Formats: sequence, C-alpha cells, structure tokens
Amino acid sequence: MKKHLQIVLLSITLLAFSGVCFGQDWANLSRYQMENKVLLESQIDTPKVVFMGNSITEGWPGHEPDFFQNPAYINRGISGQTTPQMLVRFRQDVIDLQPAAVVILAGINDIAGNTGPATVEMIIDNIISMAELAQANGIEVLLCSVLPAAAFSWEPKVDPIPQVLALNQMIKRYCAANDLIYVDYFSAMVDDENGLQAVLTYDGVHPNKAGYEVMGPLVKMAIGRVLR
Repeated sequence: MKKHLQIVLLSITLLAFSGVCFGQDWANLSRYQMENKVLLESQIDTPKVVFMGNSITEGWPGHEPDFFQNPAYINRGISGQTTPQMLVRFRQDVIDLQPAAVVILAGINDIAGNTGPATVEMIIDNIISMAELAQANGIEVLLCSVLPAAAFSWEPKVDPIPQVLALNQMIKRYCAANDLIYVDYFSAMVDDENGLQAVLTYDGVHPNKAGYEVMGPLVKMAIGRVLR
C-alpha cells in the first residue's frame, strides 16, 4: 500500500504541475482555499465530516439547507468535477482539514466525459486512491454509489446506464473487500428503467429537494456507524 500511495502522490503532483504550467487552475484548487483557512482557524467541538464530490454535493445546501446546518458537515463539492480533479485537490480540501471521516460521491462526470474519455476502471482507480490517502491519514472512508442516470442533457450521445451499473458494483465490491461503508443511494432512487426517479430530480441527473431528503438519512446513518 505504501508503494501505491507514493505512485498516487507522484501522479497528483504531475497533474497539478501540468495545470500550473498551462496557467490553469484545472482542479479548481482556489475554490475552497479561503473557507479552508477559516475552518482551520475555527474551533469545532464535534468530529468533522467532509463531503467530497461534484455538483450533486455542491448543490445540496441549496435544495435542503437544513442538512448542512450541522457545523461538523463540511461541503467540498465542485460542479462538473471528475475524479482526477478531486484527487488533485484531495489533500487540500480533505486531508488538511483533519476530519474524522470523508464521504466521497464521485464518478458521474467521468462517465459523461467532462475531462476526456474515462473507463470505469480509471474511475474506480481514482476513487480507491482517494480512499487510500484518507485511510493513510487516519480518516474514516464512506464511499457512495453513483446516482442513477439514464441520459445527460449536456452529453446526449453518452448512454450512462451500463457504466453507472458497472461502477457501482466495483465500488460496492471494494467496500466489502476493505471493510468500508458503502452508501447505497442508487437502490433507493432508481426507477424501473435504471434512471433517477422523476419525483427525485429536476433534470434526470441532479436531485431535487425530495431527492436530497432520500439521501440525507442514508448518509447520516452511515456516518453514525463509523463515528460511534
């Protein structure tokens, strides 16, 4: 595991360096820098839980504000992001905050090809790398299933269903093999055609208030299991 982590860290460094060379904040490292500084200077009595993800995580407070009223819940979602981008900013936005646990919800934008072609094997590798980095720093890991999606409005040529199903099986197997918590949003939100239930979404990919009200109790229960 130590050798693998060294390879992961080298890969992250090269990805970050390539962004700097081209004058781009490719992983959006600047997005939470000020919030992280303020958080590290504050005092939170309860164990912190960081939510790492994309627009589904970032948009949660806008649809269900009460969930993130808990000061121990730290939202570090960035809209449109893929797993390699999250991996680059994982140390800054998760590890450096010294949380008790991290909730990782990632992969749907990789399937859509937001930062280029990605196989499910590439996606799970990045998710595993984030999990291993967290564990190496004493952080409990909760891996979430990708939410159901039958189509992407911004990438209509992609059929996400088979890849979502395959990726979720990989995440579930990895959790079972490594004694990690698997937060199964998919089973609670899927319709008869392997899409997101219409009552739980406003666009077929992102949850609405009702969708987040399904997700909230599931992840709270899982967090309770790892922090009890």
